[in-house]
Amino acid sequence: MENAADTDPDPIKLKSIKNNRTFTVPQKHRFGNCRSVKEFEKLNRIGEGTYGIVYRARDTRSDDIVALKKVRMDKEKDGIPISSLREITLLLKLRHPNIVELKEVVVGSHLESLFLVMSYCEQDLASLLENMPTPFSEAQVQQELDLKVSNLLMTDKGCVKIADFGLARCYGIPLQPMTPRVVTLWYRAPELLLGTKTQTTALDMWAVGCILAELLAHKPLLPGGSEIQQVDLIVQLLGTPNENIWPGFTRLPLVGQYSLRKQPYNNLKNKFTWLSDAGLRLLNLLFMYNPLRRATAKDCLESSYFKEKPLPCEADLMPTFPHHRNKRAAPAVESQSKRHLLCA
Repeated sequence: MENAADTDPDPIKLKSIKNNRTFTVPQKHRFGNCRSVKEFEKLNRIGEGTYGIVYRARDTRSDDIVALKKVRMDKEKDGIPISSLREITLLLKLRHPNIVELKEVVVGSHLESLFLVMSYCEQDLASLLENMPTPFSEAQVQQELDLKVSNLLMTDKGCVKIADFGLARCYGIPLQPMTPRVVTLWYRAPELLLGTKTQTTALDMWAVGCILAELLAHKPLLPGGSEIQQVDLIVQLLGTPNENIWPGFTRLPLVGQYSLRKQPYNNLKNKFTWLSDAGLRLLNLLFMYNPLRRATAKDCLESSYFKEKPLPCEADLMPTFPHHRNKRAAPAVESQSKRHLLCA
């Protein structure tokens, strides 16, 4: 009988923890219960995140168009990256119309070849904002609400979905210390920049404020080139924080490393002169220095901003746009390159 290693040009060998012997995985078992990536036809590359490359692909079995995310394994010596395990685990648990769906995990012919098959969305808000001739209207922005615009996807039916959970964390009581570099710099909350060891959903709500402001202004609100510049941009916009408005501020680990300018004014109203009082109130709540006073998702949904005219646009009335991500043969524009460079 022919040895599997002789017939298989690329055999997979594993070591048994039971008897410490090496054995070859039979061809019929090498994929386990996963399908082969060869069953998917790659159509074009649509993006690249911190932890993987994403392709638009066709499932040859069902003829569906899907997003195929190749897990980055460049420097891994001990199996699947922890970020990918987190993303797979979270996405399998999360089933929501506004979260991208993980359909299955498929594999290539090598152990380091792993792909996530996800529902395909035609747009991401970053490339959309860079290619739109005119900004979203307020009614369309109200419908839109990692957070960052490149991780917010949108279907041609106007449904927005959150993607890329590689940096996501589960948290509970008691709160555990976590790395401060969990949010792209432009969307990073001040407490993270100042070294807080306690992380809550208030971090996400600061990022939501940055995204809302970016959709309204048609450009990033706080495009810092470094952590020092990022803190300075926040102070220029919102004023210098102090113990009165942010109890515990002076005890944050990295406060002493920054020389904060003296700036007593909140300049949000000057930045968004056309926005209603309700809209400005919502932005101010999202940009509270004190994380305990920052607006929650529930507070935002109950905001009077979403009840005044122009009323939020229905998803099926959202306009459709050209599929810019499918035309990326040319080099990315400078602003998009900066977004990727500033990813944590």
